[in-house]
Amino acid sequence: MTIDLKFYEEDWQRIAQSWNAFWAGELDRPIVMLEIATGSFGQDFVNWTPYIPAALQNLSIDELLDREQVRLEQMRWYGDAFPKWWLNYGPGIVAGFLGANVHAVPDTVWFSPARQTPIEELALTYDPTNRWWRSVQEVAQRAIARWGSAVCIGQTDLGGNLDILASMVTTEQLLYDVMDYPDAVVRQVATITTLWQRYYDELEAVISHAGRGSTNWGPLWAPQRSYMLQSDFSYMLSPAMFERFVLPDLESCCAALDYPFYHLDGKGQIPHVPHLLGIERLRGIQWQPGAGQPLGHHWLPLLKQIRDGKKLCQVYVPPEGALTIVRELGGKGFILAIDPPTLTEAEAEDFLRVLAAEGGFTWTQ
Repeated sequence: MTIDLKFYEEDWQRIAQSWNAFWAGELDRPIVMLEIATGSFGQDFVNWTPYIPAALQNLSIDELLDREQVRLEQMRWYGDAFPKWWLNYGPGIVAGFLGANVHAVPDTVWFSPARQTPIEELALTYDPTNRWWRSVQEVAQRAIARWGSAVCIGQTDLGGNLDILASMVTTEQLLYDVMDYPDAVVRQVATITTLWQRYYDELEAVISHAGRGSTNWGPLWAPQRSYMLQSDFSYMLSPAMFERFVLPDLESCCAALDYPFYHLDGKGQIPHVPHLLGIERLRGIQWQPGAGQPLGHHWLPLLKQIRDGKKLCQVYVPPEGALTIVRELGGKGFILAIDPPTLTEAEAEDFLRVLAAEGGFTWTQ
């Protein structure tokens, strides 16, 4: 089935030009990610779930891709946005690859231990026959066979090392384990890091056949291997514990990637920023304030700290938030993902004109 997108080869060339300049530090404006839905999107997707494990409870893979194609054909991409579809199996699906129970409902996916095993006895191994690992690969292959290079297929949310380990033993137990069995935790996260990189490599080998670069669940595009690294568990850790249990994993993954970013989720992770800024190969940091917190543009000192630390910075902001950042900090080095994406096409075009006027830049045609 041929996909009919309002996005053409010249648009892909423009996207590659802008993003490559951004990564090289040569783009004197922000990257702006703005996509909107047209047509009957709301009516067509009243019962839509973005989580593939939940969707596949009621749909075949072909039916899932049929539905996603309707959505993609109704999308429009502005600024530096592009057609993408990422393999959403839930945050930290590597736990499922390693044998954890996968619980899927329309609005989330979560994981629980298949059995209670002390952390010292946990044996984590690669299983090529695991149903979830096979499913991710098959869906990726089918999506590429259908859409070819028209859509950039994004890596699944593999998860962070401690987040995956928490799914194998429970978060509560891991909080005890980092205190009572720290050496076992170090050993297990090192094993997870090795496995994580294998899953990434094998899935990226599938995705790369589309020939449209690399993306993931975050609003990123890169010409080669990229990922939004994370460690949500580290919200509950001191900087010293972050250095021991998380930093080696991040450094190893950054060394294996060309364009790594880090998902800084919530103010409890702000104490870890100095460690993150010290990772030479880490390209940038995404700031997510968390539920109930002021939006991204209300954290200007933190955003400035990230950029002054020679890292790129990505935030989700409403249109007025994007204008605030450009006015106060300038746009260079920022990825501004406009959220919520509720503008009309005319409003999107007007917003981009205003943003360019405020920032003193022009859009690449």
